[in-house]
Amino acid sequence: MTAGRYAPSPSGDLHVGNLRTALLAWLFARSTGRDFLMRVEDLDSGRTADGAEARQLADLAALGLDWDGDVVRQSSRTELYAAALERLDVYECYCTRREILAAPSAPHAPEGAYPGTCRDLTEAERDVRRRERPAAVRLRATVDRFTVTDVLHGEFTGAVDDVVLRRGDGTYAYNLAVVVDDAAQGIDQVVRGDDLLSSAPRQAYLTSLLGGTPPTYAHVPMVLGPTGVRLAKRDGAVTLAERGGPSVVLPELAASLGLQGRTPQEMLDGFDPARLPREPWTLPL
Repeated sequence: MTAGRYAPSPSGDLHVGNLRTALLAWLFARSTGRDFLMRVEDLDSGRTADGAEARQLADLAALGLDWDGDVVRQSSRTELYAAALERLDVYECYCTRREILAAPSAPHAPEGAYPGTCRDLTEAERDVRRRERPAAVRLRATVDRFTVTDVLHGEFTGAVDDVVLRRGDGTYAYNLAVVVDDAAQGIDQVVRGDDLLSSAPRQAYLTSLLGGTPPTYAHVPMVLGPTGVRLAKRDGAVTLAERGGPSVVLPELAASLGLQGRTPQEMLDGFDPARLPREPWTLPL
């Protein structure tokens, strides 16, 4: 099976930027004959809002987006992540985020890249650090760059570091979960916001370590708020209900993408990724 997917986190209601990306993910999948799958990324229970998942799925359905099979929830798949972790070369890390940001980075490494502080600790040093705080688990990467293929950006080479695979509180990290889930579900096309382009090389590298084939990516332009930064709920009327429902939002989304049609199905006619806008869209408020 080949498939695309949309994978929201149930932290609140979807805003127009989320809905636009979901529409594009659906269009990419359906226009290429792929299944379209829905996955709820609910591993971080601290960010899950009551009733958010049901409202998100209802909004997507109200827009006319359908999906194949049952909704998959990451919280029910931890055994898969544990099994994948056992197959990787990893080490314990005791660094806080503040310590990582304060540490000197390798030349040309992006800001916040892990500098390898805990990579070569002795067992005696680990024993001391274990008494200070719970250990996260990091990948012991053997490359510092990796190249992915993106429909809109072409060949993109980005940094790879010793990414966290399991947090100190025992929660499996997004980078591991998304790679394991995409492989298990036959996802070979990933459509998402271009703010995640820089994370694609490390995820594709991790996919290759686990014996999979990295998907083809399409990192689509973001939706911006009135201040010129990524749209957020603080910007005002940005959810489906707040903007008047599907009859208002669908024409807005179609116009922002240069598409014709009143429904997603109608927008499929003539859908061509090469003709999509490459610049961010500022939502009129």
